[in-house]
Amino acid sequence: MDESERPMTDPGSADPRTPDLRLGAPTPRVALVVIAAVALVAILYAGRDVLAPFVLGIFLVFLLDPPVEWLARRGIGRGKAVLLVYLVVIAVVAIVVALTAAPLISQFRKLVDELPSLLDTLRSQLLALLENLGVPPDILASIRDALDHLGTTIGGIDPGVVLPFITSIFSFVGSAFAFIVVPVWVWYVVKDRPTITSGLEAGIPELWRGDVRAVAGITTDVLGRWVRGQLILGSAVGLATLVGLIVLGILVDPIFLRFSVVLAVLAGILEMLPIIGPIISAIPAVILGLTVSPVALVAVFLLYLGIQQLENTFLVAKIQGDAVELHPAAVLFVIVLGGAVYGLLGAILAVPIAAAARDVYRHFFRRLSDHESDIARAMSRAPADPPPAEGP
Repeated sequence: MDESERPMTDPGSADPRTPDLRLGAPTPRVALVVIAAVALVAILYAGRDVLAPFVLGIFLVFLLDPPVEWLARRGIGRGKAVLLVYLVVIAVVAIVVALTAAPLISQFRKLVDELPSLLDTLRSQLLALLENLGVPPDILASIRDALDHLGTTIGGIDPGVVLPFITSIFSFVGSAFAFIVVPVWVWYVVKDRPTITSGLEAGIPELWRGDVRAVAGITTDVLGRWVRGQLILGSAVGLATLVGLIVLGILVDPIFLRFSVVLAVLAGILEMLPIIGPIISAIPAVILGLTVSPVALVAVFLLYLGIQQLENTFLVAKIQGDAVELHPAAVLFVIVLGGAVYGLLGAILAVPIAAAARDVYRHFFRRLSDHESDIARAMSRAPADPPPAEGP
């Protein structure tokens, strides 16, 4: 057939041998899902001030669902499994509180009582150190005035500091009902998780369900391992810090023994903040060491440094694996960004959310790459233009 005799085709139409990669107009169901998702995000953003208890509830779901699932696979009903896990968790929490509450409160009160004398000692130690280092007298005088002003501010009652504290107390009381509701909410979510998952999947277009399952699996895997890993890491770091401070209190100076529980609990909690948290938790202990002697300062510094090195070398690699495998520069960036967006809770959640987003991106990148490879292979196998028909 001559070229002029070929049938004219619409230049906008696709070659039947080439898969159409363009996105078509959304079907009514897809449009409905998108509209519902946008509305849900808008509602969650409007009520973001009361979401903190439910974020805590999500953490509990990640912690409780694996043992419940393990029991359910062995023939125990999910309701009974949730009840059994709840009883175990309540028993563990009660034991921990019984062992730590009394010494924690006692040591905190002791710290408040001794704070003025500790500040005076710290001021004297710092000035003596700066004088021995040969700091010029005018600079030394300015530092002395600044330290005197700092001691006066901390020792007195500053209304500008007390007012936000009182406001935060009222805010906590106002949201206490939400925290009371969280255990009941977690109960229903864990008990009915298979039914909830099936119901959510039923409202998703069938062509999307594979990707939705993959994204949900990646996200729950990363967040679940992070939550469980942080709980183990925080407990291990807190226990190691407690033992180390007790040893320093016996061998170096009793001041570390007097505040060992407070400092250990602080170290365990701040372990939730990667990189920044351990540094912040070491500052009070280093200040206590500075009020005693250079030997105590070096000893407590080496203790915290050694604990973090052991944690980073052994525990993180074994417990977290690649669940949160981000470069330190990326970790610092997302922590600052999360804190600016949603405060302390945002700073804590920024790292696992960024890790989950990274893995979701990798999933779709591989999936789209495979899809493109399949298309290329299909096109390479497609027959060429048919040869011109021979005449009679």
